[in-house]
Amino acid sequence: MHKNPVEEEGYSKALALLHACVTADGFVASPSDHDNYRRIWARDGTIISLAALLSGDNELIKAARCTFETLAEWQGPHGEIPSNVDTAAERISYGGTTGRVDADLWFIIGCGEYWLATGDDEFIEHMLPAIEKVRFLLGAWEFNNRGLIYVPLTGDWADEYLHNGYVLYDQVLYLQAQRTLARIRAAAHDSLDHALIEKVSRLRHLIRTNYWFEDGKKTPDDAYHEVLYEKGRALAPSHGAGQHWMPFFSPGGYGYRFDALANVLVSLLDISDDTRCSKVDEYIAAEVVNEQLPLLPAFHPVIKPVDEDWKDLHVMFSYTFKNKPYEFHNGGLWPVVTGFYVADLVRRGRMGEANRYLQGIYHANALVMEGEAWGFPEFVHGKNLTPGGTRHQGWSAAAAVIGHHALKGQCVFRVNEEQG
Repeated sequence: MHKNPVEEEGYSKALALLHACVTADGFVASPSDHDNYRRIWARDGTIISLAALLSGDNELIKAARCTFETLAEWQGPHGEIPSNVDTAAERISYGGTTGRVDADLWFIIGCGEYWLATGDDEFIEHMLPAIEKVRFLLGAWEFNNRGLIYVPLTGDWADEYLHNGYVLYDQVLYLQAQRTLARIRAAAHDSLDHALIEKVSRLRHLIRTNYWFEDGKKTPDDAYHEVLYEKGRALAPSHGAGQHWMPFFSPGGYGYRFDALANVLVSLLDISDDTRCSKVDEYIAAEVVNEQLPLLPAFHPVIKPVDEDWKDLHVMFSYTFKNKPYEFHNGGLWPVVTGFYVADLVRRGRMGEANRYLQGIYHANALVMEGEAWGFPEFVHGKNLTPGGTRHQGWSAAAAVIGHHALKGQCVFRVNEEQG
């Protein structure tokens, strides 16, 4: 059986775009001269680096190292990792109206993954001071010293969306960052950090307890706030409870929209269990995915002008409003999110589905933008299936590379539950 042209080109075109993102200072988010995408970004740079490490390409692997070194060089006074850096103009952003919590989390994860993939002990020794400063800052962001970090509005990748508080996506990355820290510190000190290992175990338990509602059970002992938990559970049955993980809770209550990236990572990073993974898969298949182009949206369902949240969403932007229905985070379909889902499906032996979603990534990346095929859009319109956002997006290419290598049996994250 012959592969279709899109599949034949999908990987090679993706690899070529990753090479186009390489600079002397590391990976830019996109080689496009659009807004500030031609900068070194912590989040984008780490995800592109994960793909680079899987590729085995020496030039890309070297660029991954440069990315983390650049971010560390421009670390803020309290340990803040830049959201993005323009090294030529010496312009550093730690976020917009609030900082970007996940920049710090991805930085630790990325440094650890680079070190484990390459065995570059000199690199990790050089990065340790920066990593320890980030570790201290993240602990301060727990605020109440109870295990979960608090994320302000616009404080992570969904920087023009409505999620805030104890956001699941960030807690999952926090857990992975701490697992990574445990591996690094064990190597640096030639002994286990038992306090950190206990903290990892505690955080995993908090996530499993507080972000999935089940009827008929007493309030769990580890509910973060008993009254808040019960209020959230009482309203949950009409919002997908028992079908997917809840996206966040805050002093104002729980959020209920489906956060695709959080739900994928909670499985991929060994926090979920088989039963809950299967329920999420069923929910995605029945409620979320457009069968014409199998890609995951950032969030579901779409917020529309008739909805209660629309008024708040409509003013949630820095320069121009991007979150029209089915666009950007508001129901836009994201290759990068789908790339991690491919890796998770492979990890759980669901090879046929994984391949189908990988084909979706290839087809999305091949869409025409500005008159050229292989536009590698940032997202795809969730209804019209037209390309949107910035073209030649590095992490859309990374999604194809991650999915390709996952199907060949390679693991995206070398730090896992069993290892540390």
